[in-house]
Amino acid sequence: MDRNTVIWIVIAVVAAIVVIALVAFLARSARNKRRHAEAERLREEIGHKTGHVEKREAVAAETEARARAAQAEAEAKAAEAARLQNTARTHRDAASSSREELDARRERADALDPKRSDDQGPKGDLGGPEGTERRQVQAEEPTAHKRHRL
Repeated sequence: MDRNTVIWIVIAVVAAIVVIALVAFLARSARNKRRHAEAERLREEIGHKTGHVEKREAVAAETEARARAAQAEAEAKAAEAARLQNTARTHRDAASSSREELDARRERADALDPKRSDDQGPKGDLGGPEGTERRQVQAEEPTAHKRHRL
């Protein structure tokens, strides 16, 4: 083989290696650009979704705060209701005691009243609807008599 031929073969092999290296470099460069573009697109999408997620987290935190406030308010209302029930029970007990005391005093007054006759029933007995009417008539009678006397 001729020396020129060997040089041309070496030049051709070197040129082929350079072309292959250049094609490989360009292919890798294009692949890296595509990957970079895809990564940027994903980052942008993540940025948009991150904002959405942060808004939802803020709404969740606000809702949790409202729930805690409502729970505290409910507990305060329950405590107030219990306090009011206790107060009502106290008033009811006091009213019942007062009512019993008044009934006992009324019975004593009926027992002591000399003007109360036996036709009105036993002393202390003004029960039933007729007894209510008799009490009203008795309450009105002295006033009526006094008016006529004047």
